[in-house]
Amino acid sequence: MNNILVIKLSAIGDVIHAIPAIHALREYRPSVHITWVVEPAARDIVAMCSDVDEIIVFPKKELKTRQGFLRHFIPFRRLLQKHHYDVSMDLQGLFKSAAIAFFVRAQKKIGTGFMREGASLISRPIRGAHMDGHIVEQNLDVVRALGCPADKAVFSFCISAQDVQSAEEKRLAVCGQNTRYAPLIVGASRANKRWPTTFFARLADQLRGRGIMPILVGGGADDVRRAEEIQQAANAPVASLVEQTSLPELAALFRGAAVVIGGDTGPTHLSDALDVPTLMMMGSWPPTRNGLYRQPENVIEIERSCRRCMKRICPLGLDCLADITPDRVMARAENILAGVPAMREEWDGGRM
Repeated sequence: MNNILVIKLSAIGDVIHAIPAIHALREYRPSVHITWVVEPAARDIVAMCSDVDEIIVFPKKELKTRQGFLRHFIPFRRLLQKHHYDVSMDLQGLFKSAAIAFFVRAQKKIGTGFMREGASLISRPIRGAHMDGHIVEQNLDVVRALGCPADKAVFSFCISAQDVQSAEEKRLAVCGQNTRYAPLIVGASRANKRWPTTFFARLADQLRGRGIMPILVGGGADDVRRAEEIQQAANAPVASLVEQTSLPELAALFRGAAVVIGGDTGPTHLSDALDVPTLMMMGSWPPTRNGLYRQPENVIEIERSCRRCMKRICPLGLDCLADITPDRVMARAENILAGVPAMREEWDGGRM
């Protein structure tokens, strides 16, 4: 194999979960040229992966309008067809990724075992031994089908010295030189993955009482609003770097943290991939499939019988993560701060 194309467009957490498969390919074929197609929001994650040679950005937003399609489609297709690939791997498994795979010149087209929206008509699904396991292992099964051993998951991130310095300067602007700190990831893409802002405020106060400086992080207008609500509800000042860091800077910030806390969202998975002590609150998605890969014992789940429903919107109208109290999260954080090994949560109710 000389040329491989990876199609994993979004979201940030899903792109992170594909990186070990790419590293395994690099280990198996050191000279192979790896090209990755990704949407703009997750481009910086792929750029941090030292195993990727070339990045093609999928202009999804621009292609949605007639004028944008006419302007951007042909240049995008030219980029796709610049190389003749030995293998294309559709790790997204949706119509949009299948449409990209359709235009790719590849001798073999394969993809993840869970393919929807007609994607299996373009790429052959690889249903490996981990169909019921974590997404990381499902992606590794795809490269195992190519003969790659892939016996270890490695997240091959490379953070530049410039991003490290920039992150440190921003951190020092909101907390002291020798202060222990805990980034709190305030938002997520969907409502049922967002912890209540009042709970974040109570947790921030508890962390301050423990001598840990909470730092709010995130991006986008909704996260800015949520950060303001947290700061208003907290009894003590809460530092915020929301909308002030790039993903590489966020990765650098995480590396020095005492603990990182958030919901099932990309930055929380990034912290876990960097092997930083991480706590994740989960409700509607199964941790064995979508939770923390390196620290599964640090997932905190809701205790409702409807957990792991895998629904994007709660049909019962519940605030999903409101079932997880700040005291429960702080108790788990205390164990991490004290260096006490965590036991993986077990609960008999709900779907497995």
